[in-house]
Amino acid sequence: MTGQGTNWVDEALREHEEHAATEHPATEQPATAARRRGRPVTQAEREQQVLDRIEAARRRRPRIREERITMSHGAGGKASRTLIEAMFLDAFRNPLLAPLEDAAELRINGSRLYLSAGFVLEEGFAVADLSRIVASMTAAAAVAGVQIVTGDTKVVERGKADGCYINTAGVGVIEHDLTLGVATAQPGDAVIVSGPVGDHGVTIMLARGELDIEADLSSDTAPLNGMIASLLAATSGVRAMRDATRGGVATILNEVATSAGVGVVVEEDQIPVRTVVRGAAELLGIDPMYVASEGRLVAIVDAAETGPALAALHAHPLGEQAAVIGHITGDQPGIVLLKTAFGGTRIVDLLVGDPLPRIC
Repeated sequence: MTGQGTNWVDEALREHEEHAATEHPATEQPATAARRRGRPVTQAEREQQVLDRIEAARRRRPRIREERITMSHGAGGKASRTLIEAMFLDAFRNPLLAPLEDAAELRINGSRLYLSAGFVLEEGFAVADLSRIVASMTAAAAVAGVQIVTGDTKVVERGKADGCYINTAGVGVIEHDLTLGVATAQPGDAVIVSGPVGDHGVTIMLARGELDIEADLSSDTAPLNGMIASLLAATSGVRAMRDATRGGVATILNEVATSAGVGVVVEEDQIPVRTVVRGAAELLGIDPMYVASEGRLVAIVDAAETGPALAALHAHPLGEQAAVIGHITGDQPGIVLLKTAFGGTRIVDLLVGDPLPRIC
């Protein structure tokens, strides 16, 4: 072995011993013990120790030591591998994700749902924040019965992104022989919402401190697949379902009116809205129907099946406050009308711009 080789081995041993001493300070390393006993360590033994420690390091559970994301986390090397294994694989672990391929082979044999998750991280993003995001995703996936089976991670330079972007795509199974879509709405159909509207949007506004209001309110974010399964099992009269996210309930009803060529009439008194949400909306001069919800759906249901549909929703924790808020009409196609609490009628149109800062 040349002098250069000897120096490399000694340097590698020193680094590994320092690392091991940091990880396990009470454990004396073999080379250190040999020197303490006065027995010389042969070159072959030192080389084997390096190889053994490299193998041990590979088997060791990965751990992110940095406090913030760096460009090395996106370079495809050890830092990238550590980020993926310590952050994502550890949290989302399942047999389909374990191979860490760029794709997952799915064998669809039932109602199992699958997600892909792509992360775009900005250099300097706090690892602790990413850990909280991943933990939240893990908990939500478990509640929904969803497996995150593949994904990708990119790191971009500081200033090239807003901290963290997550892109997901889902694969599921259609278990019922139904054709669902807002274009299938028919005159006489009932319009149902699964619970109070606007909770999510107002929660975000209060969290940002824009209204200087304190209230006992939390986001309505929730997985709806369980409730939807109960609804579809109870009746075959469901025509369409939409989540009331950007643009709220008002935007969905306009989409129904336009796509199906029908009119929609809504009763203001029948729309479930929490007092704090209504108050915040009044302060901002906006209609709660335009405020985003993340765990609410709007369903268009055959009028004859309204009873079974409501019963199924009320039986589920997420649908306990479900209500019929209006109906589909053949008059004034493309128009959504709101019957106000004061006895008047006004048009609920699509907004030209955003009434609130982008939140979803």
